[in-house]
Amino acid sequence: MKLIDISSHSDLISHLKDTKSAYLLLYKKGSDQSDCAKSNLESVKVENKKMVVMAADVSKVRDIHGNYGVTSAPTLLEFENEKFKNNIKGCQEMNFYKSYFENIIFETNTNSEGKPAKRVTVYTTPSCTWCTTIKTFLRKNGIRFTEINVASNESAAQDMVRKSGQQGVPQTEINGEMIIGFDQAKLNRLLEIKPK
Repeated sequence: MKLIDISSHSDLISHLKDTKSAYLLLYKKGSDQSDCAKSNLESVKVENKKMVVMAADVSKVRDIHGNYGVTSAPTLLEFENEKFKNNIKGCQEMNFYKSYFENIIFETNTNSEGKPAKRVTVYTTPSCTWCTTIKTFLRKNGIRFTEINVASNESAAQDMVRKSGQQGVPQTEINGEMIIGFDQAKLNRLLEIKPK
């Protein structure tokens, strides 16, 4: 993926014009975490040609992060219809970025019923059997989700604990609400799945 270099906040605003989904990586060149995030992001192959992905080095561009409450780099900012929507801190694995972008594209291309799409993230570890159970449940019900392996992603693990107060997995985040373990009744309710 080719990242568009951004030189200022006004440059960012001009690139956001008429875009449905856009992303900006704020990074600090020479920092291990930032170089990791930039490299992994550049390695992602995305089919959606309308999606705009940009990058700005905070050691050169100083007027962006303050506008969005960003205090650390790397941070990936997400914009939808020219408005700031979300941010993801730290270096993520290439597969995380890919599934994140695909999930966003899926959300924007679905929902013929006019209901807002659910954003679903499952925090897992490779040895967790309940993690496999929850992923199977979601796939069986046609729910798209992003999986984050917290065993290999310390910043995501810290973020998960900050949100839920719990360290165990699986944990599922649905539109900002955390579910600890495999609580099928709560999953059904939040995802509007009718039990068969």
